[in-house]
Amino acid sequence: MAKDKDEEQLEEIVAEQVNEDKDEMSQEEKLSSQIDELSAKIKELEALVENLKDEKIRSLAEMENYKKRLLKDKESAIRYANESLVKDLLDPIDNFSRALESANQNQDFASLKEGLSMVESQMMSTLRTNWGLEEIDAEGKDFDPECMEAYAAEETEGVDKEKVALVFQKGYRLNGKVIRSAKVKVAKPLS
Repeated sequence: MAKDKDEEQLEEIVAEQVNEDKDEMSQEEKLSSQIDELSAKIKELEALVENLKDEKIRSLAEMENYKKRLLKDKESAIRYANESLVKDLLDPIDNFSRALESANQNQDFASLKEGLSMVESQMMSTLRTNWGLEEIDAEGKDFDPECMEAYAAEETEGVDKEKVALVFQKGYRLNGKVIRSAKVKVAKPLS
């Protein structure tokens, strides 16, 4: 019986060892399986990272191309911004040339003066109608420092406040904005 007991104990020890070995194998298989799953997940995430990097590079390139296109469009807009204005001024310039040519041929200063007056009128009409240019009416008006620049001043009898006595150079507004002040002589009340 002692032999049976020893054998039983031995069998139990062997069985325990086998179970432990099975548990170890089972744990190794589990760990191996987890490693395989994690490795697959790592590869998946690495692929995702690469795709995101590629998308980022493409997006940056698209943004850079967009910036270049905007800059090119802006430069083009600046370069040709006055194209319509220049086209509108070509007819008056042609008429100016004709007036000068006519004056050279005829030596008639009255017709030259008339031709130049017509050219000025045509240019001002074009600029007023198509571009919103307006002359600042200063002669005899109250002095307005917002749109007039006093180049000279003179105390004058019969004047109760500062008035424009003489316009040296006309002033202009473009769509309501003063682009050149009128250069004027101001008549001031006596001190």
